[in-house]
Amino acid sequence: MTPGSTGSGRCADGHVRVIRPGSGRRVILDGVTSVLPSTSALNLGRYTVDPPVVLAPMAGITNVAFRRLCREQGAGIYVCEMVMTRALVARNPKTMRMIAFGSEESPRSLQLYGVDPEVTAAAVRMIVEENLADHIDLNFGCPVPRVTRKGGGSALPWKRKLFGRIVSAAVDAAAPAGIPVTIKMRKGIDDDHLTYIEAGLIAQDAGVAWVALHARTAAQRYSGTADWESIAALKQALDVPVLGNGDIWEASDALRMMTEAGCDGVVIGRGCLGRPWLFADLAAAFAGRDIQVLPSLGEVAETMRRHAELLVEWHGGQMHGVTDFRKHVAWYLKGFPVGPEIRRSLGLVGSLDELDELLSQLDHDQPFPSDADGPRGRQGSPGRVVLPEHWLDDP
Repeated sequence: MTPGSTGSGRCADGHVRVIRPGSGRRVILDGVTSVLPSTSALNLGRYTVDPPVVLAPMAGITNVAFRRLCREQGAGIYVCEMVMTRALVARNPKTMRMIAFGSEESPRSLQLYGVDPEVTAAAVRMIVEENLADHIDLNFGCPVPRVTRKGGGSALPWKRKLFGRIVSAAVDAAAPAGIPVTIKMRKGIDDDHLTYIEAGLIAQDAGVAWVALHARTAAQRYSGTADWESIAALKQALDVPVLGNGDIWEASDALRMMTEAGCDGVVIGRGCLGRPWLFADLAAAFAGRDIQVLPSLGEVAETMRRHAELLVEWHGGQMHGVTDFRKHVAWYLKGFPVGPEIRRSLGLVGSLDELDELLSQLDHDQPFPSDADGPRGRQGSPGRVVLPEHWLDDP
């Protein structure tokens, strides 16, 4: 039985409970009743997003295989990996492969990263003319040095005029086809160079459908604690919907964020790594069902096998597909009492047959560990943001 596919799970005593009187949504957090700020689904152009949950684009993760695995657990928006505007316009083979969507994906959500308004406009026109996507998200949140040193990602909103021109170029180019454009950004470069309020207002004026905020600075990377108060401040400043991102490890975190920050939806990143059934938990929570999917190790093994099989199908062969799967092993097995030898073997697995043999050696009756929830994926330490020379001199 695949986690979430048949409603497997149990009522989680102590988790957030949702009550839906009429059209409203009330949540009980730690015994206190609160009202969710959003009582209706999100609108994204002609699409309805219900529950208001978005899978964050993650490099090397959110390909066709992983998106399908997550989408089978619950509704929402599932965004492909970030692609470079220049590479898309140049029809780079790897990039064209990255923007492939399954026939069942609707809407098809694509994230672009670019530093030039004209190239961004050309990329969006290509998407429109060739019907490559139904929703475009712009990346202004990536903190990795190879992106920020070019003035891209989380570095770019510091240049307010350039930022505004890029967002406007995308919105204008997408308008003839009615394709909605959204943005995802961070609080700023560091605590001394915060940009999120002004950038949000600029994006709103340009015509974006919503603004998503990862409540960390670029300097924080993935360390420390997300500042949900910044999400609340952005929500107060904008009229368009605001989505929150950062430190959502289980469904109760999502509802708590919406209650505390007043945001209109949530963006899920590292919390779903090795745990695609988180989207089943989220769907249940937003529907008013106090259910948490707690798969046994056997059910997790079934999901691992399916994930590997989908990757093999997408890559067109076992060598690349199974190799790509290896990085997911530690996330899937987080908290389970699996010995180092079999963990090591799974991390080096080379074929589906070998994977089957190794998974058969697991104790399939092992219950879901109580400490498996919580932070997963990269965290690291804060650090200096690599920027182009004199980038901070003139915003």
